[in-house]
Amino acid sequence: MSRRLAREAAFKALFQVDIGKCRVQQALKRSLEDYKFHEQDEQFVEDLVASTVSNLEQLDRIIKKHLVKWELDRLSAVDRNLLRLALYEIIYRPDIPPAVSINEALELAKKFGSTGEAVGFINGVLDRAAGEAFERES
Repeated sequence: MSRRLAREAAFKALFQVDIGKCRVQQALKRSLEDYKFHEQDEQFVEDLVASTVSNLEQLDRIIKKHLVKWELDRLSAVDRNLLRLALYEIIYRPDIPPAVSINEALELAKKFGSTGEAVGFINGVLDRAAGEAFERES
């Protein structure tokens, strides 16, 4: 199974937690039902979701810092949760190159109905946030 599908499952669970106010475990269960993951892939999904949710305040603070003339709560739920997921990977998963996290977020944005304008917006926010994270490490 590909990590792209794992990210898709994680995104769907995060969306449910955000919009449906589902508990994390309930959202994960629902999301994982749509896929036939191996145990390793399922663990990756669970880690992405649980870790993104547990770092939500910091992730949202970073996203807000990089929004230009936008408010976090005005973003579409798709865009907001894709930003959170990708930013979690960029900051907390050094085993995943930031360019991969950004590209995967953009592909998911296209798949889940973000406009071309929103895809560019997501790219810009993630690029700025990744650049700042890289500068902190240097």
